Amino acid sequence: MEKMKRDRIDDILDIVLPIPESAPAGADEPTRASREAVREEVVRQREIFERFLRVADAGGAEPHGDILVNEIDRARTEMREAEDRMRMLIAYGREFIAPQPYPLKMLAAAAGMSISGTRGAYTDDEVRAVADRIGRRPVQDRALAD
Repeated sequence: MEKMKRDRIDDILDIVLPIPESAPAGADEPTRASREAVREEVVRQREIFERFLRVADAGGAEPHGDILVNEIDRARTEMREAEDRMRMLIAYGREFIAPQPYPLKMLAAAAGMSISGTRGAYTDDEVRAVADRIGRRPVQDRALAD
């Protein structure tokens, strides 16, 4: 049997979107069906992502001229977006939940932060963004008092 030729795009696909393992041999039908549905979805996403990478590679891979560097840049952007989302979720848990906000200890553990780091993890801007997104003001309204 001839081994298929692989390139960087194949490697990037395996790193970014690995195909999940099949259900164990003794798994029940719902578990097998669920695992197979996830695998099929990942395969579909990989096909789309591969087309994107191949077109980008053929076209000079803007903005950095290299598909690997672009994917690293995209991963960094996703990390920043996740950090922004985490700060807003912490702000929500502390400023919008009544009658008692989530304890700092609980939020710190979930965020992988210290309690003092969690206390200062968000700004008034994040509180405003949460208020805009959910359509209501914080419980104490202290952060938005201008």
